[in-house]
Amino acid sequence: MLEPAPSSSSVPFFSVVIPVFNDWSPLDRCLRSLAEETHAPSFEVLVVDDGSREPAPEFIRRWADSFPLEILRQPHAGIASARNRGIQNSRGSILVFVDADSKLEPHCLSALASAIEQAPEHGCFQLHLTGDCSRLVGRAEELRLMTLQSHMLQPDGCIRYLNTAGFAIRRKRVNVGEGVFEPSALRSEDTLFLANLMQVGELPLFVPEAVVQHAIPLSLLGCFLKDVRSAFPESRTDALIAQKGVRIRVGHRERLSMASSMWKSSKRQSIGRLAWFVVLARQGLLRIVSGAYAFFRARRGSHLPESSS
Repeated sequence: MLEPAPSSSSVPFFSVVIPVFNDWSPLDRCLRSLAEETHAPSFEVLVVDDGSREPAPEFIRRWADSFPLEILRQPHAGIASARNRGIQNSRGSILVFVDADSKLEPHCLSALASAIEQAPEHGCFQLHLTGDCSRLVGRAEELRLMTLQSHMLQPDGCIRYLNTAGFAIRRKRVNVGEGVFEPSALRSEDTLFLANLMQVGELPLFVPEAVVQHAIPLSLLGCFLKDVRSAFPESRTDALIAQKGVRIRVGHRERLSMASSMWKSSKRQSIGRLAWFVVLARQGLLRIVSGAYAFFRARRGSHLPESSS
């Protein structure tokens, strides 16, 4: 049996939490995909506006005609804080996290509900992420996600990977008051949560039928600039993970194996070799900038200014 919500029709089975920071157009596409879900259990949507320049426009608010929608607004505090705010205002038995630039396939929530029904012993679930192959940036994302999810999948069906572009957890596993994510982690807060799970010997169950497309709206240049801005806050989160003594990041040998696998897949899946170069260029840039931050922190013995992007 599905984990039941209370019988009142006002209490949903799923609470879908979506943080947003100025990206209203991608969010509109995300909400449209939720409106097109078929055979899904009841759900509510909580959009948490993390200090956008303008409040939610009318074309976002109109989705309240299609499903229960609550828009929460807070001063800019980071994506982890925004997700926790959504948790605190949620009512559903299952918390589902997606990004504003995520698009759910029409049977995503019904497939997730089925997986939850069949795996009562599991507390959290990683949805199957794909990229938008209509653009080069999306093909590179598809190649990266395909390789990661294949490489990190364990024999028991769990996965050594957690990405809040599509992730779910049972409410009973959550301290609603404190939330799930560490507010001080301005980037990679989902990887930090994975480290917490691994400390207690747990991994998310992978749900291949629950498909979410991560449709990156940025240009290639915009992706590179975002990688540079993200490097410092990600390096700070990596330091928090290292303190836990949990190995999350892949080693050099695994990295080479994954690069080789991506190279083969880029031709076999008709993604294109250029996408392979884009993935490696983005990963290389992130590692170089993160390494530079770590070097200067060690040399100066002081913290660099904190980024909030």
